Amino acid sequence: MSGSGYVRTIELTPPALGNNTADVQRLEQALKKELKTGYVHIPRHLIEDLPVRLREWDWRTKVVLFKDRRSFVVVALLDPNDAAPVLGAAVDIGTTRMVISLMDLETGKKIGETGLDNPQADIGPDVLTRIHHAKTPAGRGELQDLAIDAVNRHLARMCKDNDRSPDRVFLLAGAGNTAMTHLFLGLPAFGIIQEPYIPCANIPDTLDATQLGLEIHPRGQVFLFPNIGSYFGGDLLAGILAADLDQKDSPCIMVDVGTNAEIVLGSRDWLMACAGAAGPALESGVSQVGMTAKPGVIDRVSVDPSTRELIIHTIDDHPPVGICGSGMIDLAAALFTSGRIDIRGKLVSGTCGGCLTDENGIPAFDLVDAAGSGTGRPIRLSQVDLDSLTSAKAAMYTILEVIVSQTAGLSFSDLERFYVAGTFGSFIDPTSAITIGMLPDIPVDRFQVLGNTSLQGAEQVLIDPEAFDRVMAIRETITYIELNVNQDFMNLFSGAKFYPHTDTSRFPSLRSIQMSPKSDS
Repeated sequence: MSGSGYVRTIELTPPALGNNTADVQRLEQALKKELKTGYVHIPRHLIEDLPVRLREWDWRTKVVLFKDRRSFVVVALLDPNDAAPVLGAAVDIGTTRMVISLMDLETGKKIGETGLDNPQADIGPDVLTRIHHAKTPAGRGELQDLAIDAVNRHLARMCKDNDRSPDRVFLLAGAGNTAMTHLFLGLPAFGIIQEPYIPCANIPDTLDATQLGLEIHPRGQVFLFPNIGSYFGGDLLAGILAADLDQKDSPCIMVDVGTNAEIVLGSRDWLMACAGAAGPALESGVSQVGMTAKPGVIDRVSVDPSTRELIIHTIDDHPPVGICGSGMIDLAAALFTSGRIDIRGKLVSGTCGGCLTDENGIPAFDLVDAAGSGTGRPIRLSQVDLDSLTSAKAAMYTILEVIVSQTAGLSFSDLERFYVAGTFGSFIDPTSAITIGMLPDIPVDRFQVLGNTSLQGAEQVLIDPEAFDRVMAIRETITYIELNVNQDFMNLFSGAKFYPHTDTSRFPSLRSIQMSPKSDS
């Protein structure tokens, strides 16, 4: 016997007069011994030609396996000399973006990765609109078809680019928030947004690919990460797995900022989580110039300490066309440290100088003038936009304070690691986030950017059978904290709406970096 993960080459003892075990049970016994399990399911369609194949292959076979909620399932029986790679696909089913990776299940190596805008945005850019559209079977089918067709198309292209074939993809694992999981599976989703906020299913069964219309191996198996509830989806469970939070000796925290700010705190002994709305204001929702990352979008902003001039950087160094979430946080930090906004997050006319303008009676700051913009229009942030950003950063800090201090009884200094996940988290500068009071003032070396943990968790499930069991165990043991019923949240939130906070002793590192206000010429 050889191999690991879900692909094993099994060698059977040939039958004889003194060993007349049936072919199916002979294979079952060998697999149970190899996998150290008490149950293996061999589907009927594999049994029909099993006797012929075992004898043709001299009692050896390469077995492709997966798991369901009960035990191992045999997906395919291959010629032991079959040299073609056995593949798996991992999918991050994001509301805005979907990312697909192609994995070699025998080596555990990634072959390729591709991203795409979620085509369901053609129906509605937000989850709420899509859920309303999915109230009818026709609407559900339309949304599901958009997602499935996109996966089929992009997976086929990635296979072709890497000289592979989609029919060699035997396993697919996907992770998304609760709503996106329902829409991908074609399940009724309206209960998620209607009191008492009950999903249709929290633990989807492992499915045949043909049941979803996925164009991989006809008997390929599809696993979608389970949800905890309406606001705690499989993408967060995938993140816990990717960060190994369930195996840490000391308390660690993970923050994933997307449609919501989702937070998990704990260690191997306990885990708790909560979610809150702090994401939209940090991306395209903050203003007319706010947008997700792409060429020309401002992703970094700094301030020259001697001249107090703002220095911007755009993705791929293209002319600026807007600003993304990481750039927005950098900008707020630069405006604050240079005295262009005060502790309330309000623009200061004396220090903004000629960059301060009026937009329909509302003060606004021109980060880039029309001549320097890639759109022919100024890159402008109004006071309303800044207020929205201030609320977002206050919400994030308050969520952290509620779960760490109020609920777990810890201080931020007790955290061994502070993981930042998600596409947004891949670019955030922790120093800027601390400067505006969005993240706690702890040593910067404790922050670790993880990237797309939703995809990473899905990849891990494909190559490590123990990961499946860990996911199910995490789901059963984690505690979800409902912020909507937390009496202290609004009081704490009010204090966090200042820069960096009303209680400046929480941010001792900022005492030496804020510049004294000086009028611009």
